[in-house]
Amino acid sequence: MKQEVFLPEDYRPAEDEPFMNDKQLEYFRRKLIHWKNELLDETRDTIEGLQQSTRNIPDVADRASEETDRALELRTRDRQRKLVAKINSALRRIDEGEYGYCEVTGEPISLKRLDARPIATMSLEAQERHERREKVHRDD
Repeated sequence: MKQEVFLPEDYRPAEDEPFMNDKQLEYFRRKLIHWKNELLDETRDTIEGLQQSTRNIPDVADRASEETDRALELRTRDRQRKLVAKINSALRRIDEGEYGYCEVTGEPISLKRLDARPIATMSLEAQERHERREKVHRDD
């Protein structure tokens, strides 16, 4: 069984620590789990709201407006579902000792980038190269 890591409440990963030490990994694990739980709570609220709002609205404009709202809400939830899958993938990388390293170059991803986007799988440089290549292929 994995030993629990003590993490002070005000802890922030720092560049002068060994990269992806136990404290950093625990920091990102907690951050990812918290984010995932927030998304799942929002999803539950949405499902309950959609189930409660299945009423017959006689006015055509009101009904159309409600249908548009529902479609937007469902698209948002679908994006969040994909985000939860990425969070699960990041948690798996933590467990496998691969978290924090660029999947393209193998180099460490900056702590600032991971703090801002804990599901990042590429360093900023690799991500920018990837996006430039995508844009070139899209413009063809």
